[in-house]
Amino acid sequence: MRFGFDGQLGIFFRSHLGYVRNPLTLMLMIMTIESFKLPTTDLGVHIVGRKRGNGPPLLLLHGNPLTHLSWERIAPRLADEFTVVTTDLRGYGDSDKPQGLPDHSNYSFRRMAQDQVDVMGQLGFERFGVAGHDRGARTAFRMALDHPEKVSRVAFLDILPTHCVFQNIKAQMAMDLYHWWFMAQPDGFPETFLSGKEQYYISTKLLKQGPGKGGFTQREVDEYIRVCTPENIHAVCEDYRAAFHIDLPMDTRDFEAGRKVQPPALVLWGAQSHTALRHDPREEWPKYCQHIVDMIELPCGHYPNEQAPDETYQALQTFFSAPLKT
Repeated sequence: MRFGFDGQLGIFFRSHLGYVRNPLTLMLMIMTIESFKLPTTDLGVHIVGRKRGNGPPLLLLHGNPLTHLSWERIAPRLADEFTVVTTDLRGYGDSDKPQGLPDHSNYSFRRMAQDQVDVMGQLGFERFGVAGHDRGARTAFRMALDHPEKVSRVAFLDILPTHCVFQNIKAQMAMDLYHWWFMAQPDGFPETFLSGKEQYYISTKLLKQGPGKGGFTQREVDEYIRVCTPENIHAVCEDYRAAFHIDLPMDTRDFEAGRKVQPPALVLWGAQSHTALRHDPREEWPKYCQHIVDMIELPCGHYPNEQAPDETYQALQTFFSAPLKT
């Protein structure tokens, strides 16, 4: 972690000054953050993250091309009631980025979910809540299917299930998700196009303006540029290759067998996101979850943490703090 004011600590200060008025409170928040780098059951692969707060454990997972930093507008407030864990998924941020296997299985959502279960176990949490955005939400989806005994409840932020996306692609959706097809091309092809153009790629992706766009500060974008290395680009491409070659067949088998997410679920999406503009989440999600507690449309695009942090926090706080029905 870089502790200069222009690094993650500086971003932390700026992202919290809006609602933490007392400087002493802000310093205490920083002092109680525990950073970690923990091994997984995949030998040699470590996951980087942060733990803070007290209360029931709550794991927050980021999307692409982000890191745990994407939760910094929300995690400190949740830490008033929960022990909040934010991590960098394998291949992202400062977590390890192993070379992809020939079958891409070490970047499947099953493998990513197992990483997070490994980390939470080492932190002493055998059962926990989990919320994920984008790729993190897909990781949480697989975690809830593979490890229902570990997941007390789960929140999905601005995705449709992977099986649903692949089975319902139309022209405009294909344009919205162009990177799915580009990054899933054979090893070396997309990497060659993106390597050396990291700043352009990240800036273009995150600083777009218009309906449902924006929400990122330049300092946040600079941090995402810092971690966008050739190793990260390869890992992200492997993530998308695995989605096509590993996750889609796996999810299809589960769907055809009638296997659904069992833990109580919350579904959030942005009103101006492709998730809502091309599909109806209220119609699609019940096909994949046994017990949906609530489905909420937020006033934002694809990045609710950055574009609608107050509404996102409120929805998550309400869902994860409500008594579980037996």
